[in-house]
Amino acid sequence: MKNNILFNKKIFFVVFLFLFSLLINQYYGNKGIFPVDSFAHFDTGFRILLGEYPFKDYWVVSGPLIDYLQSILFYFFGVNWQSYVLHASLMNAVLTLATFFVLRNFNLNIYYSFVYSIFFSILAYPTSGTPFVDHHSAFFSLLGIYSLILGIKTEKKIYWILLPVLFVFGFLSKQVPSSYIILSATLVLIFFSLVNKKYYWIKYSLVSFILIILILLIFGKVQGISLSSFLNQYFFYPQSIGTKRIDNLVFTFGGIVDHFKFIYIALIPLFFINLKKVFFEAKYLKHKDFYYFLTLILFTFALILHQILTRNQTFIFFLIPILFAFSHIYLNLSKSNLNKILPVILILICLFAALKYHIRFNENRKFHELNYVNFELHANGKEIDKKFTGLKWITPEYKNRSNEEIDLINKVKFHLLNDTRTKMVITNYSFFSSVLNEKLYSPSRWYILDGTDYPMKNNKYFIDYKNLLINIIKKNNILVIYMVHPQPSSILYQYIDRSCFTEIKISNVLNSYELKNCYEING
Repeated sequence: MKNNILFNKKIFFVVFLFLFSLLINQYYGNKGIFPVDSFAHFDTGFRILLGEYPFKDYWVVSGPLIDYLQSILFYFFGVNWQSYVLHASLMNAVLTLATFFVLRNFNLNIYYSFVYSIFFSILAYPTSGTPFVDHHSAFFSLLGIYSLILGIKTEKKIYWILLPVLFVFGFLSKQVPSSYIILSATLVLIFFSLVNKKYYWIKYSLVSFILIILILLIFGKVQGISLSSFLNQYFFYPQSIGTKRIDNLVFTFGGIVDHFKFIYIALIPLFFINLKKVFFEAKYLKHKDFYYFLTLILFTFALILHQILTRNQTFIFFLIPILFAFSHIYLNLSKSNLNKILPVILILICLFAALKYHIRFNENRKFHELNYVNFELHANGKEIDKKFTGLKWITPEYKNRSNEEIDLINKVKFHLLNDTRTKMVITNYSFFSSVLNEKLYSPSRWYILDGTDYPMKNNKYFIDYKNLLINIIKKNNILVIYMVHPQPSSILYQYIDRSCFTEIKISNVLNSYELKNCYEING
């Protein structure tokens, strides 16, 4: 009878967590946008359905897996904003359930497991709401970390098989933070194997890794993606820009300590309990509990390092409920007189942190630079196209003029619609291909103009991008290139001589570049 009640509770909690984590992200994914980020995988997901592929038909420095996953969701649920947000919502739901499953596997009380998982679901994907490379990379890596912890705990081969697959998925979402996390997991496994003389996991993970690589090579071959293009765009070019970021890095107390204070607070019980055991318990370094702790702390600092290096908006506060939950688990294992009051304190601090960052990042949409926006001034996304039904359209640049922005976008849309020539469109409003239902041959996903998205002059891969751009123009017989504000003409003229174009100013936000016969393209 007691087991049936517990089973029914578990089913209820699982269903509730799935629906809550899905719907909370679906809600906030419809609340405002930051065009360059929010639409990053919208057109590229659609382009795959049209037979255009990353590395071959557009330059990619991150996120090819996300494009393919989005194309699958578009195929089954239609090309629209809600199925786009659903991508992130499903990731949020899967991760929340995985967190609940892991906590229950460590015998944390079902109610505590439920509460920590709720906090996690609030702080995980809703900060973005839409598919984003950093989130996917971190979250696939988190699933890999869960697989590693459960592999060590249960010694079941399924977790060792899943481990390389999840890490490869994280890497194919974005090279970092996944690379840092893969390195930290590798160090844990080497230490664990040498100390405990356990090498059983290697055969399962090695075979799994070889198989996933073979599958990817075959997949790329079928799609006509050359290995050299993949390596240049995904491995070598990002390294050429990553070193510049490290050289320009400035460390401050606020940036390293104060900004992540609640993450450190959540780590404190976990750290001191394990530190005490390392010094006072014989052979603790052989104990599995030590390796769970080591895995979690290295995972945490890998993500903090990533945030410091990238200097992007912070998205790693989902660590807080995970670390508090494991601190709670380790407190339960210790024989302290404070075991009844400390878990309550942990829950309350975690609740405070969850509410704090929920208001800042979910309600105020800080991740998308919307924290000073009056959301009452939003427009309806369906005024652009019915595909955006449900989207509360408001952006940082036009925060008080949403209707004006939509009017400008619609003028661009209608101009493109009336031009029946084969054309290329360069814009950070990466949805015109989907809205017009035609190929628009954008050579890159993003246009941020700082050299992080595609090679600019003085970069050793400049010629690779130039050749890709010219090849797209020639292969598809493109007659005109359109650029939408705020993209400057330098996006073209640094790669192709301006004598190849006739530049026409159509409006304040739209320019066209009519292609002429010239040796650089036709020679």
